Amino acid sequence: MFKNEYGSKLLADAVESLASLPGIGRRSALRLALHLLDEPVPNVEKFASSIVDFRSRIRFCPRCNMLSDDGSCAFCDDPHRDASTVCVVENHADVLSIENTGQYRGLYHVLGGILSPIDGVGPGDLTIKELAERVAAGGIDEVILALSTSMEGETTAFYISKQLAPYGVKLSTIARGVGFGDDLEYTDSMTLGRSIVNRQPFKS
Repeated sequence: MFKNEYGSKLLADAVESLASLPGIGRRSALRLALHLLDEPVPNVEKFASSIVDFRSRIRFCPRCNMLSDDGSCAFCDDPHRDASTVCVVENHADVLSIENTGQYRGLYHVLGGILSPIDGVGPGDLTIKELAERVAAGGIDEVILALSTSMEGETTAFYISKQLAPYGVKLSTIARGVGFGDDLEYTDSMTLGRSIVNRQPFKS
């Protein structure tokens, strides 16, 4: 039942929707809703349309699983990138974080998560099989395991190392400038950049 907390069910619905976004509390959601109210209707329509467009039309690169407008992503299509090095990350935000450092010019592979039995996430839920197929196809000299340093991240890195072992590819991991348990998405660019540049051989 609608509670007259805001004096308007339309406002209440808008606040509820905005508050469902990560990191947005109800107070921030209210401020955003009232800000949109002050905007010209065409601006709000354009804003809403861009969100719907993004969600309905976004694609995933068939090679690395990164976001793409159509077909392969901009990274895989870039002939100036080092195709012999692949950086394995948990999610799309991690790719953008690493790109922001300006310290890496290889390709990527987005797993879509990390192994977490307690959450029901197993190898079949991630793109580990696709990664192994990329390495097996040849042309990749090094795989950088740039995963979170949590227990789940370490477990995922270990599992991947076992899957790639038959192919003799060089495995490395980001240097421990990134603290234990840290997510790459929230690590500052300088620290993350140094961790990529000073990466170390992976030891299972």
